[in-house]
Amino acid sequence: MNLPPLTDKESAKSMFRILNTAAAAKGIKLRPAPEEPTTCCGKGCNGCVWEGYYEAVVYWRDEALLMLED
Repeated sequence: MNLPPLTDKESAKSMFRILNTAAAAKGIKLRPAPEEPTTCCGKGCNGCVWEGYYEAVVYWRDEALLMLED
């Protein structure tokens, strides 16, 4: 499956759409995608909420791909 690289929130949204469409075509219901953080202060903190978001996005993607393999 050709997925966009996860470099920003728009690429994450695109990946969510692609995988949800593929899952729907197979009759598979994926769990909800991670929600974007709302508490970022914009100072580039070590351990920024966006780092955790992208880790959750990768986990969601990997889980979705496993479900779509079957």
